Amino acid sequence: MEEHQYDELLNIFTEDSQDGFYSSYHYHRYEATPYADLEVLFEQHRFKESDCVVDFGCGKGRLPFMIHHRFGSTVTGVEMNEDFCHDARENLQGYLEKCKGGEEKIQFCCEFAEDYAIRREDNVFYFFNPFSVQIFTKVVNNILISLEEASREVQLILYFPSEDYIYYLESQTSFNLVREVGLPALNAANGNERFLIYKLEYC
Repeated sequence: MEEHQYDELLNIFTEDSQDGFYSSYHYHRYEATPYADLEVLFEQHRFKESDCVVDFGCGKGRLPFMIHHRFGSTVTGVEMNEDFCHDARENLQGYLEKCKGGEEKIQFCCEFAEDYAIRREDNVFYFFNPFSVQIFTKVVNNILISLEEASREVQLILYFPSEDYIYYLESQTSFNLVREVGLPALNAANGNERFLIYKLEYC
C-alpha cells in the first residue's frame, strides 16, 4: 500500500514531515518511519499485546497507531513539539472512530524525552534518531534507573541508528544487540537504513 492508504486505513494523517527545526542542535528534524519499513520490522520482530512501547519523538503518532493496530500493545508517544502532539491527539480521535480498543492503550505526552518518567511497565523503547547522543544517554540512564526500581527485560529499537548511539550502547552499557533488520532499500549509498534491536535483562 501507499503511505496515504495506510493513513486512510487507520483514519489518521501523518504524511507531512517537519518544515522547521528546533532551536537546538540536540533535537533533530522530525520524519515519520515509512510504513513499508515498519512492515519489514513487523515481519521479523513480533510485539506482544502485553508490551508497553514508548516512542520517543513520536511526531503525529504513526508508530503508536501501527503497533496498536497490528499487535494490540500499549503505546505511549513522547513528543516535545506542541503542534505535533496536538496533531497526534487529533489523530487518536480519528483512529478510535475506526479502530476500537485503543482508549486505554494509546496516549501522547507533550514533553522532552529526558523528562519522561519511565513507568515500571514500559519495556520497549523506539528511537528514530530523534536527538543527539547526549540526550540519548540521559534517556537510557532513565531507563536503567527504572530497572533498579522494577527489574524486567527491556528492548531498544533503533531505526536509522547513529554511530554515536551504537558506540554508547555497546561501550558504555550492558545492552546486547540481538537482531539487525535490514531493509530492501539497503545499498552502498544508504547503508544505515536498518533497524537494530538491543536487549537488556535486569534481574
